[in-house]
Amino acid sequence: MTGTVSEGTPSRVGLVGIGIGPANLGLSALLDPAPRLVTRFFERRKRFTWHDGAMLPGASLQVSPLKDLVTLVDPTSRFSFLNFLAERGRLYRHLIASRGGTSREEFEQYYRWAAALMPQLEFGAEVDEVRLEEGRFVVSGARRPLASTRTLVLGTGRVPYVPDSVVHSGDHVLHSAELMHRRPVTRGRRVVVIGGGQSGAEVVHWLLEDRDALPASLVWTTRRDGFLPLDDSAFSNEWFFPGYVRHFGRLGAARRDALLRGQRMASDGVSAELLDAIHGQLYRLDALRPGSCSYRLSPGQELVAVDGPGDGPVTVVTRDMDTDSVVTEQADVVVLATGYQYRIPRFLDPLRELIPLDGDGYRVRDDYSIDFDGPEGCRIFVQGAAARTHGVADANLSLMAWRNAVIANAVTGRQLYRTEKETTTLDWSPEPGRTAGTPSERTAHA
Repeated sequence: MTGTVSEGTPSRVGLVGIGIGPANLGLSALLDPAPRLVTRFFERRKRFTWHDGAMLPGASLQVSPLKDLVTLVDPTSRFSFLNFLAERGRLYRHLIASRGGTSREEFEQYYRWAAALMPQLEFGAEVDEVRLEEGRFVVSGARRPLASTRTLVLGTGRVPYVPDSVVHSGDHVLHSAELMHRRPVTRGRRVVVIGGGQSGAEVVHWLLEDRDALPASLVWTTRRDGFLPLDDSAFSNEWFFPGYVRHFGRLGAARRDALLRGQRMASDGVSAELLDAIHGQLYRLDALRPGSCSYRLSPGQELVAVDGPGDGPVTVVTRDMDTDSVVTEQADVVVLATGYQYRIPRFLDPLRELIPLDGDGYRVRDDYSIDFDGPEGCRIFVQGAAARTHGVADANLSLMAWRNAVIANAVTGRQLYRTEKETTTLDWSPEPGRTAGTPSERTAHA
C-alpha cells in the first residue's frame, strides 16, 4: 500500500496523514480494512513514541484501556488492546495486574505493536511543505515530493506550552515533556514544579518516591485554587460521549467557551489515587525521614517570571492571587508542567490564505474537516484541534476511535462504522413538551 516515489513525481494516493501519534495511528487502523483506499502516513520521528519524554515510572492511563485505537467502534478489530495482550500471552495476568490501572508504558508498547502491523506508516519522513498542484495536494519532505492526494489528515498533535513569563534559557529550566530525555540532577537540590495538573502531580510523585531523585527542597505551585482532582464521576463522563459532541456543536460560540471552562477538571484534573499517593508520601517523609526534604505546596500562585543566568540558579517569582503578595524562590531546577497547545503546522504555510480561521483556530465542521477555499474535492481533516467546536473530549483518548470512524466514513463516502446510535443517560436540550422516554427512545434522541 505504500506506492513508489520518484525524485520528481509523487505517488497518487487516496489519503495522506501527517503525524503519527495515537490519533492518526487509530485512523490508519480503521482504514486498514478498506483496501481500495490507498493511504500513506508520514512521521518525522524514527519510530512511534507517545510522550516518551514524560513517561515517568509508574504513570498510569487516566482512561479505560478499552479507549484504545479501535475497540469502541470496532471491538472485533485485530488492532485492539485486548488482541495485543492475547498475542503477547499476557491477557490473564493483565486482568489481575491492571486492577490499579494500566500503565502508560504498556500502552505505548501496544501502540508500537499496532504500528508495526501497518506498512502504510512511514517513520523518519518529515513533511516540510504542502502545496497545491493541478487540483491536488502535493506533500513534500527533504526537498522531494512524498505523495499527492486530495485528502489530508493532520495529526501533528500539540506542543509543550511555555508561558511568556519564562525568560530563562539555560539547562536548569525544562518542560515536563522533556524530563525523561534530559534527566536533570535533582537529588539534594532545590526544585520548583510549576503546574497543578496531572503532569505536575506525576513529576512531584516521582521526585518524592525515587530516593535518587529526592530534592533537598521542593516547591509545587499552581495558579489553580487547589490541587484539584479529576472529575471522573459518572454523569461528567457523558461529556465524553458522541451524543454530547453533536449537542455541543449546535451551541453558540459563547456558550461553548463557557462550558469548556466549567468542564476543565473532567480532563485536566489529577487522578484521586495520585493525589492520595503524594499526600501519603509527604506524611511518610515527615514522620519517618524528617528533614530529608523540605517542601511547600502552594496553590493560588500566578507565575510572574522565571529568570536567571543561563549557567546558575534560577529565580522563580509568583504572585499570591489571594493577598496580591509576591513570592520569590531560588531554584536549581525548574520543571514547567504547564500543558500543551495546538499550533497550525508550518508546512501549511503555502495554503494559509485558503484556510479561514476563527481567531487562531480552524473552522471545523461536524465531520472534522475544516473550511478550505481550495479546489473542489480537496479536503483537510484535523485531529485534536477542535475543542472549541467539538467539546472537552477533543484532545482526550476517550473519543479518538469514534472521531476516526467519523473521518473514515467521510473519506470513503460510505458507512464503514456506525457512529450515530449509542446509549446515553442524559438528555441534552430536551424538546419542549417531550415526556420521559424509554431507554431506546433516549438512544435515538442522542
